[in-house]
Amino acid sequence: MKNGKWKMIRALLVDDHEIVREGVKRILEDISPDIFIGEASSNSEALQLIQKQNWDLMVLDLSIHGRSGLEVLKSAKQIRPKVRVLILSMHSEEQYAIRAFKAGASGYITKGNSREELSDAIKKILKGGKYISLSLAEIMIEGFGQQDENKPPHQLLSNRELEVLCLIASGKTVGEVAAQLNLSDKTISTYRARILEKMGMKTNAELTHYAIKNNLV
Repeated sequence: MKNGKWKMIRALLVDDHEIVREGVKRILEDISPDIFIGEASSNSEALQLIQKQNWDLMVLDLSIHGRSGLEVLKSAKQIRPKVRVLILSMHSEEQYAIRAFKAGASGYITKGNSREELSDAIKKILKGGKYISLSLAEIMIEGFGQQDENKPPHQLLSNRELEVLCLIASGKTVGEVAAQLNLSDKTISTYRARILEKMGMKTNAELTHYAIKNNLV
């Protein structure tokens, strides 16, 4: 921003739902008429666009078919370290927000938030700040200084393991999870076994109960 006006903004929207991208585009156009907007409906398409040109802002959904959104976030920051990334997700903050910030995100907001909140988050990030909601701030404060043995079991999972846990807890079969993540059934079964071991559980029903109780699904 210069003299109260935004400079030319280059924003990349990554979401497989066109209606979501259209909504974010309108917000961006309201923020600044001097804006170039790129769109990607898949993570592979997003990485291609990131490779080709610089971006000031990327609005990223974590739940696009295929490669993990957190992996895309890490790759984007490696390719374009200066790009500011706002995660716009259907997943609650308890699931992915802290992981997203550790991977380089500048903000995290859920799709259930208002248009005004999303606009405020984008403006803050474009000014070089971080966007953290009050509820996320409370979560971070509660977890500050906790030893690993005192953390909730799901926080000990890797990013991919957490993703698989949430998909299984949402009722998807091993085959359905494998198809969504572009992985083999055998790989998902291995992840499932590892998750059960780390969580100290034996069945999908236990995982589902835990996920619901902890607002993961």
